[in-house]
Amino acid sequence: MALTTLLLPLGSSFIQNFPKQIVTKAIGNTERRWGIHCVAHERTNNLSTYQQSSYYKPSSWTHEFVMSLKDDSEKKVPKESSIMKLEEAVKYMLANEGKEPLDILQLIDEIQRLGLGYRFRESTKCALDRIIRSGKVTKKTGHSIHACALYFTLLRQHGYEISADIFENFKDHNGNFKGCLAQDIPGMLRLYEASRVAYNGENILDEAREFTTMNLKEMLGKIDMKMGARVRHALEIPFQRRMQRLEARWNIEAYTKNDEANQLLLKLAKLDFNMVQSMLQRDLQQVSCWWKDVGLASKLYFARDRLMESFFWSVGIVFEPQFSECRKGLTKVAKLITIIDDVYDVYGSLEELEQFTDAVDRWDINALQHLPGCMKICFLALYNTVNNMAYDVLKEQGQVILPQLTKVWADLCKLFLKEAQWSYNKHIPSFDEYLSMGWLSSSGPLLLVHAYFLMNKNITNEEIECFNDYPALLRYPSTIFRLCNDLSSSKAEIERGETANAISCYMQENGVSEEVARGYIRSLIDDNWKMMNKELVSNSLLSNSFIEITINLARISQCHYQYGNAHSDPNDITRNRVLSVIIEPIQLTQP
Repeated sequence: MALTTLLLPLGSSFIQNFPKQIVTKAIGNTERRWGIHCVAHERTNNLSTYQQSSYYKPSSWTHEFVMSLKDDSEKKVPKESSIMKLEEAVKYMLANEGKEPLDILQLIDEIQRLGLGYRFRESTKCALDRIIRSGKVTKKTGHSIHACALYFTLLRQHGYEISADIFENFKDHNGNFKGCLAQDIPGMLRLYEASRVAYNGENILDEAREFTTMNLKEMLGKIDMKMGARVRHALEIPFQRRMQRLEARWNIEAYTKNDEANQLLLKLAKLDFNMVQSMLQRDLQQVSCWWKDVGLASKLYFARDRLMESFFWSVGIVFEPQFSECRKGLTKVAKLITIIDDVYDVYGSLEELEQFTDAVDRWDINALQHLPGCMKICFLALYNTVNNMAYDVLKEQGQVILPQLTKVWADLCKLFLKEAQWSYNKHIPSFDEYLSMGWLSSSGPLLLVHAYFLMNKNITNEEIECFNDYPALLRYPSTIFRLCNDLSSSKAEIERGETANAISCYMQENGVSEEVARGYIRSLIDDNWKMMNKELVSNSLLSNSFIEITINLARISQCHYQYGNAHSDPNDITRNRVLSVIIEPIQLTQP
């Protein structure tokens, strides 16, 4: 079938009208971005009525609601001048050489927990360097488990080398942690958090985790409500593994009730949270307009319409105001991943999926004419979006990244096809075979490769070549992504007829119960966190900012799948999280 080529600006909403014939429109000149649009036949589907109408719930968030957020945004945005004055005051506190080192460490910890760490990276590093040089803390930490654990945790979190042997002083002659430590609840909580920044092979931190977990659980009924809330929160998911914006909101609200709170710091945290939230709303409105203009949601009846959830995911990966373009780009990527995943899981026959995979692998617009109806639209949306991202980098930096971007999309589609073949043939692979593919098919590496090129302004040829293969740094958070997904989604996947997930593969291969399999999967998640913790001090090629983004991918994975699959089946908990991070500002004055 011939393709009709016309000039048309990218983003035209004509796709909404969806005529019966194929209409392809392409532009390609030095003045305008590449853009290709296709509208195809409605498919005479091979899905049951149930699948069409009830497979996934409709979106809870309409475009009209998202656009209404701008109506009162001006009321919520604090003045930058007031924030800058508070920021300077906090920098002064961090630089105060007359202040006790332990007080500075406590201040750094509070800054992080209140979501302000990104504002004080340089000041924090200077303060930590000064404390290390002074040697004052190491002389005192041998007598206080609270001080020792705080010092250790902060240095690990900021990429400093520090040995876990620092905790040997708190063991008895039998090599066990001293029983008297259990009475120090704040100290136990600090030691518990320290155990969650461990590396593989650090047995003393594994012992610390078991010791603190057992004792904190036993003390829950004996401590006051405020401390009990902190302990339960940490035992559920430790700070190191929490989504940063959601954790900032929780800590700001908890800090508000603290009689000893630093009011200057608290005010800055509230103003900053609302300022960041306002910026997030503007980003969300822009990608919502993009999604409406693309028009896929109204045509792909079988797919998940999850723009808000995709945006929430991108906020979990990178929330800082200066990375707005990266955040919007990742939202588009996450949305396309969701749609294409549903094409493979729900819509296409194996023959059609092979055709789609081949089209993506070739990255050839001429392959369009061989694709069935809905796949034409998906391919063109993908083609447009990725080409535009690569074009922006080429225009701004003179670097060609399109081969790297198209490669990760082709790799992902090949893995989606392999999983579809497993499902079609009712094949359960070995656990190792599944996981060797599963970390890649999670889409984590694809998201991280795009994030790297979207966030960096000075990309080098060496860095581009680094992504020709998948660096180990990408594997750890992507494995956590895959395993968290499987823990939350295994039952639904089995009901859909999908045979391959981590739990079913491990049960089949080892002849164990689901409970045992889930326990093993959780231990693998812990192992990958330990390897990722090590990357903070061992990675020399990739920037600390990117390493933080890889950690954030693991954090949002744990958040997103904590109470079920927030992408496929959003519930009240996940909707409230969206409200707290993106929609509802923090009250600046208490009622």
